[in-house]
Order: sequence, then C-alpha cells, then structure tokens
Amino acid sequence: MKHHALAAAIAVALLSACNPTTNTPTGTPTEQSSTVAQSENEKADALFDAIFDEQVATSPETQTSLGQKTNYDQWDDLSDQRRLADLEMTKQQLQRLAALNVKSLDSQRQLSLQLLQSQLQQQLDGDRWHLYSYPVNQMYGVHSNVPDLLINQHRIDNEADAKAYIGRLKNVLPYFKQLQQQLQVRADAGILPPKFVFAHVIGASRNIITGAPFDGDSDSTLLADFRGKVQKLELEQSAKDLLVKEAELALTGSVAPAYQSLIAYLTELEKVAGTEDGVWRFKDGNEFYAYRLKNITTTDYSAEKIHQLGLSEVARIHGEMKAIMQKTGFKGDLQQFFAFMRDDPQFYYPDTAEGKTAYLAEATRVIDDMKGRLDQLFIVKPKADLVVKAVEAFREQSAGKAFYQPPAADGSRPGTYYANLYRMNGMPKYQLEALAYHEGIPGHHMQIAIAQELENVPKFRRFGRYTAYIEGWGLYTEQLPKEIGLYQDPYSDFGRLAMELWRACRLVVDTGLHDKKWSREQAIQYLKDNTPNSEGEAINAIERYIVMPGQATAYTVGMLKLLELREKAKTALGDKFDIRQFHDVVLKNGALPLDTLELMVNQYIAANQS
Repeated sequence: MKHHALAAAIAVALLSACNPTTNTPTGTPTEQSSTVAQSENEKADALFDAIFDEQVATSPETQTSLGQKTNYDQWDDLSDQRRLADLEMTKQQLQRLAALNVKSLDSQRQLSLQLLQSQLQQQLDGDRWHLYSYPVNQMYGVHSNVPDLLINQHRIDNEADAKAYIGRLKNVLPYFKQLQQQLQVRADAGILPPKFVFAHVIGASRNIITGAPFDGDSDSTLLADFRGKVQKLELEQSAKDLLVKEAELALTGSVAPAYQSLIAYLTELEKVAGTEDGVWRFKDGNEFYAYRLKNITTTDYSAEKIHQLGLSEVARIHGEMKAIMQKTGFKGDLQQFFAFMRDDPQFYYPDTAEGKTAYLAEATRVIDDMKGRLDQLFIVKPKADLVVKAVEAFREQSAGKAFYQPPAADGSRPGTYYANLYRMNGMPKYQLEALAYHEGIPGHHMQIAIAQELENVPKFRRFGRYTAYIEGWGLYTEQLPKEIGLYQDPYSDFGRLAMELWRACRLVVDTGLHDKKWSREQAIQYLKDNTPNSEGEAINAIERYIVMPGQATAYTVGMLKLLELREKAKTALGDKFDIRQFHDVVLKNGALPLDTLELMVNQYIAANQS
C-alpha cells in the first residue's frame, strides 16, 4: 500500500514549499541567460517540493510520521477511489515536470528531475500489480500499524493532541472496514497469503484487545500508552481522568469491534488459504517477481543471476568462516562449529529482565564507541541522536530481529535502533556488534539521518528510499569497523560473517521460493544446512521472504556494488584515494538507484584523477 510504504519511509518534519517569484530578464545576454537559468532552477525546486507535499497531503499517517499534526485524528484512505485519484495526480505531476526546461537546469536539478520522473513513472507502472500484496501479514500491516503509529509517533503535547488520539481510536472501525474490503478484493482475485500467515496476524490482533478496558485488570497496550502520555500533561487531574474515560469508550466502542471483526473475517479466510508460498502461483506471477527484483535491486539482474550470485557468496563466506574456526582451535567441521556457536550458553545473555537490560547496555556501548571513531571514516556526521530500545511487547513475537526508525528533524524523536529481545537465544552476543553497526552507526542511522539533514537537495530526495542502496549500505557498514581494528574477538568476527552469510543465503532462498517453486520447508532446510542460525530463526526468515517477495535480495546486491565501486576508485586514484571522501560521495546525494550511484562515483574518480 502506497501510503503505508511512504509513512514507514519518511520520519522528519517538512517545510512547506514556497512559490518563487520571477522577474523579466534584463541586462546583457550573458546576464539574461544566467537569470533564466536561475529562474528555471528556482521553478524546479518549488515544483519538486510541491509534488512531494501533494503526495504527503493525501496520507494522514505520513504526516504524523513526519512530525506534522495535520489530520491528526485520521487514518489513511484505503479505498480504490483514493488509489485512482493518486494515479491521476501522479500523471499530472509528470506533465508538470515535463514542462521544465531541462537545458536551463544545473546538474543537481537535472539529477533530481530524472529521479523524480523515474519514481512517478514507477508508481504508474506498479499500479498493474496493486492487488499483488498482503495488506496484513506477520511483518507489517494495518492491524499492527494502528498501535505502532499511536504509540511511537502520535505525540500528546496538549489536550487537543489527546482528543486527536481518541479520534483516531474512534476511526479504527471505518478504517478496518476499508481494510476488509481490500482483503476481499484480493481474495476474489485469488491473491491470498499462505495459510501460515493467518495465525500470526490473528494472534497479534488479539494482543491489541487484551487487557483493560477489554478484559482483565492490567491496562491493554493502547490504554497504557494513552494513560501514560496524558498523565504527563499540565492539566487538572479531573481533566486527565475524563480524557482516559473517553479513550476507554473509544477502545470498547470502536477498536474492539474492529479487531473482533477482522479476526472473525481472517478466521474464515484462513479456511480457503493454500500452502503454496511463492508468487509464481499468481496469474503472471513470474512477471510480477521480475518487476519486484528490478524495483528493489535497481538493477536488471534476473532471478537466475541473483540465485547464482547467492550460491557463490555462500561458498566464499563458508571459506572465511572455516579460517576463523581454525583460529579458535575448534576441532570439528563447519557444521559442528555452527552447532557449537548456536547452542553453547556462553554466547547468550540470560532470558531474563537482567539479561535484556545487559544486552541493551552493551549495544549502546558499542554504538557510543563507534561514534568516537567516525572521524576516521567520515567527513559529515549526523546531527540527530540515536537511542537503543527493545521492541515493544505488543509486536515482539512477530517483528523482525532488529530494525531502525529514523529521527524527526524537529528534535521530538531521535533515531531508534530496535532490538527484538523476545527470545534471547535469537540474539547471540557474537552478533551484537554487527547488528548494532548495521542498524545504528555507521549503518542506517548514519545514512538516513545524514540524508534527511541535507540542505541542497529537494525533500523527495532527502526522504527517498531505494532498498538496494539503503540495505546495501547497512551490510557494507557491518564490514567497515573491521577495517579500523574492531571485531578483535574471533567469535565476534564470526558473528559478522554469520550475518553476511545470512544475507547471501537470502539470494538463494528468495529466488528459490518465488522463481524456482521451492516449498517453505525446502527453503527453511537450506538455511538450517548453511547457516549457524536456529531453526526458529530460519522459519521466521523464510516466512518473511514469502510475504515480502524480492525485498531480501537488496542487501547483498547493494553491498557488492558498494565494494565494487570502492575498489574501482582505489585502483583509479591510488594514493589520492581517501575513504572519507568516497563515503562523502556515497552519502551526499541521499539514497540513489545503484546505476546512478555508479555515475556519481565515476564523476568523483574523474575529478580527482586530474
């Protein structure tokens, strides 16, 4: 769903676009030409930001994620009417972009124009596949978006904000009616999630309506959040109590029936769901998967090429792991070493409150240590802070192992590295460093926060997302600390390789599932045979790749391109090569398609060879 993708991707406050005035050119021909160019650049800047703002204006959830309080009591419109209106708006936006005089734009504006035209055209082309999605699944969806947005993004700074929160609770019922309509349209078209998805979604939905005021004595997740936020307001206690009562009525009157209806609907839908997993089973499924791979990797790689690349990378990493195994003095083969690393209790914090606190403290220490080393690798550093948190209880059972939430530019929310501590045996100590580097610094926080803080690019680029670039950077930065002397513990270095191996295996199993018609069980077995991860992790991972076809291929594809470009620059520049300058080239334009990133690096090489 377009709006949910946009809302998840953007997390900073925006400035409204201005409408520059232009004057009739006067003076010499050279001066006139310069004035015309300046005018066209200003016109382009205003249009780029206006188009971005127009898209944001259709999504209350995106507005909230940006820190805005417009439409603060509303949810996104999931109707086909909204989708069609968005398509028409996109067509008109492309026409307005086409009216710009490209030759009068400077190189940065020309790049912005090319990127925005490509993004908008992709929105139009992608509408062919608008039904080819699962609006609810174990990874994301409307059912989990409601508590996620309210708890993590809906700020309550005054009574009006609290009223808006209550308004959103009241609007959950019509929101879920639209959701069920969209689910039914997909079911009618034969597009259903595999049967395993339903238990996850139904269980997560039940969690939301467990506790007071629905049942029991302890507050439910949403009531606890609302009560906690309201108690911090500077209001009379009687006013606070009244707000809490209104929230309780909205929870029982709207939220409960909405979730109960969804659960009942999904319970019936589950009966007709199948057990085949890949998108090949859909009409034109192979074509859809090819579209997904092109969109996600920003390359023309075929499924077969990606599959073979994965097999090659798995073999390479296994070789490096064997070298580490020998360094530790372990006696046995690689599979036995995997079992040792997976099962020995020395590699895990205890599955207790104290153990979870210790994990978060160590992850924070690792990130703080890396902050002090950034000058060795980077010229520009993010202004926004980064904090480490455990994934909240309401979503920890189905959420991923770790993820990152970008900061808000107004300072109301720092960047957040979320570690999922639901099962501590899924968070080994030897992977703690690499995971913190990937999600935090120098990984996602470094890249995304810097992009959002860029001053000389339009908003759509500061907040843009290209999965292969972003996740490729995250994986690349797991290796980067090793190059400045970190990962001194061989087990920790093994953990780095284990995570790199996991991403390489993704190329194999994702294409296996969606192109080669592998079963869920076959893909799970491949991960069990080739990685040190537990069976539970393998199951969760494969279930993720099933509901997010192609997404998992972005990591290794993006990392390999970054390493290829860095090696190209080092070879071409020799002693002139500066790792900090290279990283500046990679980061200073925001997220980019990989072919555009290569163009930027080539320009950097040419400029420094002379």
